[in-house]
Amino acid sequence: MYRIGVDVGGTNTDAVIMQGDKILSGIKSPTTEDVMTGVVNAVEGALLEAGADKTKIIGAMIGTTHFTNAVVERKHLARTAAVRLCLPAAQCLPPMVDWPEDIRDTVGNHYWMAKGGYEFDGREISELDTSELEAIASEIDAQGIDTIAITSVFSPVSDEMERKAMETMAIKLPNANFTLSSEIGRLGILERENAAIMNASLRALSERTVDAFGKALEKVGLDCPYYITQNDGTLMSREFVQSYPVLTFASGPTNSMRGAAFLSGKSDAIVVDVGGTTTDVGALVKGFPRPASTTVDVGGVRTNFRMPDVFAIGLGGGTIVSGQGDNLSVGPQSVGYKLTTDSLIFGGNTTTTSDVAVALGLAEFGKSDAVKNLDKQHLEAVRKRVNEMLTNAVERMRVSPEVIPVLAVGGGSILVPDKIGELPVIRPEHFSVANAVGAAIGQISGEVDRIFSLDGKSREEALSEAKDEATKKAIAAGAKPDSIELLDQEDVPLAYLPGNATRIRLKVVGDMND
Repeated sequence: MYRIGVDVGGTNTDAVIMQGDKILSGIKSPTTEDVMTGVVNAVEGALLEAGADKTKIIGAMIGTTHFTNAVVERKHLARTAAVRLCLPAAQCLPPMVDWPEDIRDTVGNHYWMAKGGYEFDGREISELDTSELEAIASEIDAQGIDTIAITSVFSPVSDEMERKAMETMAIKLPNANFTLSSEIGRLGILERENAAIMNASLRALSERTVDAFGKALEKVGLDCPYYITQNDGTLMSREFVQSYPVLTFASGPTNSMRGAAFLSGKSDAIVVDVGGTTTDVGALVKGFPRPASTTVDVGGVRTNFRMPDVFAIGLGGGTIVSGQGDNLSVGPQSVGYKLTTDSLIFGGNTTTTSDVAVALGLAEFGKSDAVKNLDKQHLEAVRKRVNEMLTNAVERMRVSPEVIPVLAVGGGSILVPDKIGELPVIRPEHFSVANAVGAAIGQISGEVDRIFSLDGKSREEALSEAKDEATKKAIAAGAKPDSIELLDQEDVPLAYLPGNATRIRLKVVGDMND
């Protein structure tokens, strides 16, 4: 039995075929403008190289930057109505107040505030007014908006009002897509609301994209389930990602880090993933990406949902090199997927870091004769600048003086020197397709998020019950029973509820059944 891992990047689409822990093939194919053609080309190439029987493919795991790119580029975002349950409190800063003007205009800047919300201890700020919500729903309908994000003050303490508001508004808006902030973000109303609005605006794109992935696999002749990777290293079903596309944000770097850990056997390290357009630097802790502890900026919008701690710089194999001496510039602009047409070694007129790497003898591809006359002093200056950029990025990720390895992965990692400061650099086998490997080894998760009464049971017993429930969900979704392990848990006492209540959020992961 085989698994396919696919990662769709800005420059290349990578695909691998795996049998158990063995990598049978790894292919890099240029990302195409329509994206799907690149997926088809990469998967077909990987299947051909591996000689794998299509009927024995048990699943395809796909990592994509579609949704992150949509936010960054301000494209394919649906007009969204933001409804905040807060009055008479929390109205001095309206929804989307801190958004860049261009993305706020793209989403539409449509918002309403209504009665509702909670204090920090679960007491109601005010009761929901169903007639008020019905009136808001009528206004939203009149404006032709069918995508709605509902946020209640302190909804992580209780999501009851958000759900009642959705049920009320759905009567007048039966065909609308709803996103509840309690399902996306954490404490911090503006950041949680931002995440909910952003998720809602991506719902329509998510449905189209997920369907397109399915059609691409059909075109290759595959009839197997497929999953989308999320940013904690686990997999989402097509139905789940259609509802929560924001959970794919930063899944690319996560895949690379997970792939780097798998390929190198190192569970604690700094990972430098050099693609065609950007370099992502993150830290591995016990084989998983270190999560960000603060708000995360996505396309200029502050959010607070789960994200890996990743620092990105404008350096990749397609990065444009311009100027000389004091005017030397390396990035952040890139030729991206046009590397094979615009760079010097492929007959173009644009000097890129790939041209520099070939000229310095760090790599062999393209037409080396095209760069043989480049000034050696200039080339060394570019190398020095690249090394400085990488060193600064790695040092930013370090949290201790301990000497740990740097894992260099990605097709552009030929740019990484053998040492960064005092840290040794390791390039594991199959380093160029580590992101696709990370997708292929994605695990199945099971999650529980509910309130437990501690009357008659201890906290430990409640946590054990939650873990058992999450484990059953993971196994039902296709995880091996003997591979289940705890990934994350959180319990919050709810003093305002009777019965010594506590809210438990718990996630387990396990390997996919072959």
